[in-house]
Amino acid sequence: MTVRRIIKITSEHSQAKYRQIIQSVINSISGGILKKGDKVPSINEIANEYNLSRDTVMLAFNELKARGILGAVPGKGYFVESDNIGVSSKVLLLFDELNTFKEELYNSFIENLPDDTQVDIYFHHFDINVFTSLIKERVGKYSAYVIMPANLNDISPVISLLPSDKVYIIDRKIDELEGYPVVYQSFDEDMYNGLNSAVDLLRKYKRINLVYPGGKEPKGFLNGFKRFCEDFNFKSSVFDQIKTRPIKKEEVYILPNDRMLINLVKRCWEKKYEIGKDVGIISINDSALKEVVANGISTISTDFKLMGQTLAEFVENKKTGEVKNVSRFTKRSSL
Repeated sequence: MTVRRIIKITSEHSQAKYRQIIQSVINSISGGILKKGDKVPSINEIANEYNLSRDTVMLAFNELKARGILGAVPGKGYFVESDNIGVSSKVLLLFDELNTFKEELYNSFIENLPDDTQVDIYFHHFDINVFTSLIKERVGKYSAYVIMPANLNDISPVISLLPSDKVYIIDRKIDELEGYPVVYQSFDEDMYNGLNSAVDLLRKYKRINLVYPGGKEPKGFLNGFKRFCEDFNFKSSVFDQIKTRPIKKEEVYILPNDRMLINLVKRCWEKKYEIGKDVGIISINDSALKEVVANGISTISTDFKLMGQTLAEFVENKKTGEVKNVSRFTKRSSL
């Protein structure tokens, strides 16, 4: 198959040469000249045929790779990887795990992107080996990489494999990733300010308890909790689980996940403790379900819908910088 049958470039066209290459490949696929799995002319063949620099052709091929249209096999060249030419860009979204509020973040993100953007979502489950493999296997295949590192450490070497102008960090601001665009939560500040908003309600109780298993949970939550209790002179306790912990009246429990919330609500029902009077509950991270569970669970939560919207703006407009996401305390009958 000749180069000129696939790639059509003219100096009379106002479009940049690399853009003409991209459009030529797309036209060849839509016209049935190229099919999925077909080999395309090499960078050298196109460059020699049209007296172009290799960089010009490479720029076109890199964009076609990022859109998922072309793939490369070392030593063999470039092939048509997908005939889905309706996709203008592909975004890799790498989360730590799936839960209700991550689903809200995801939905908000895709709703605020153009319809012709493809978003592929993966989960590393707090495993550095999974995290590393998922990124290494996808280098050069996306127009943007949205990464939620969570509590993983020493990740800058693998992140540096990605084009620096296509990486966006979500949820946590991490020192070793300084310089990358980021939409983040300030966990220390959010916990402190959330409890401060509820200070009058909290004074009705004898003690505030934070359940903090560590590991997945940000240390900022613990720091903000301790700082608040010290500043406002609250009696407090921190423990790593709720399942076997005695539940005491006139105490407040701050819970990091829905599994612990359900356990505590059930145990209060069994003991006939009135939630919001005998026992106070604050749950971290809001969801629609918490509006109705036990007549409403009070929460301290970032605005995940807004986070998704802001992230989409960063990706679509190739924005840089740092944005701290909004967090708030929501009062319901559990406190």
